[in-house]
Amino acid sequence: MVAKRIIACLDVKDGRVVKGVNFVNLRDAGDPVELAAFYDKEKVDELVFLDISASVEGRATMVEVVRQTAAQISIPLTVGGGISSVEDMKRLLRAGADKIGMNTAAIRNPELISEGARKFGSQCIVVAIDAKYNEAWGDWEVYTHGGRSETGIRALDWAKQAEELGAGELLLTSMDADGTKDGFDLKLTRAISEHVGIPVIASGGAGTAEHFYEVFTEGKADAGLAATVFHYKELTVQGVKDVLKQKGVEIR
Repeated sequence: MVAKRIIACLDVKDGRVVKGVNFVNLRDAGDPVELAAFYDKEKVDELVFLDISASVEGRATMVEVVRQTAAQISIPLTVGGGISSVEDMKRLLRAGADKIGMNTAAIRNPELISEGARKFGSQCIVVAIDAKYNEAWGDWEVYTHGGRSETGIRALDWAKQAEELGAGELLLTSMDADGTKDGFDLKLTRAISEHVGIPVIASGGAGTAEHFYEVFTEGKADAGLAATVFHYKELTVQGVKDVLKQKGVEIR
């Protein structure tokens, strides 16, 4: 079994880390540079930095904040938000990012995934999928612009297409579970994980260490990402890892 990863996420808006429930009612969670340094000491396996308002505001990711954040850590850093060209990717990689996350731009221009993979390697390209259950379809739909815009695209179809275009990893967020602390969306995560051959990072809903165990075993995820419970110290990274070890899950 490939070792599972625990990932912390910094959702950044106007230079501050924020967190909400179901993508709304955001509250301040601190300074991204300070939090990055904290997570590095906590021995989280990876860090994801998402400039959540960049696509909505039609601007590039805050490169200087990324540079300062990267300088504080020795763990892999994925950066996403407002990336719309290979030049944007290059700028962020030079600023210290290890991987590039794409969501809205990849939906608008799927060829961007292929271009990025050709230029920097598939291992560098993470396609973020924000998915919400569509009752009428009986299936999950992809949303863009920080969960504000429906696409009419089925999540399973898009996940497979992203893989075929060259994505090396998928960051799958359940909008239904996001910020609820009721557990990851196991049905969605498992459906996507069994549909693709690349690693799937599960995001949205973490509330207990047990939830990570469930998403790794029942959800078949390769990594579990959390924000709220780590930011407000309701869980510690080491505490989650200790529980997983006790349950026989191989972790980093």
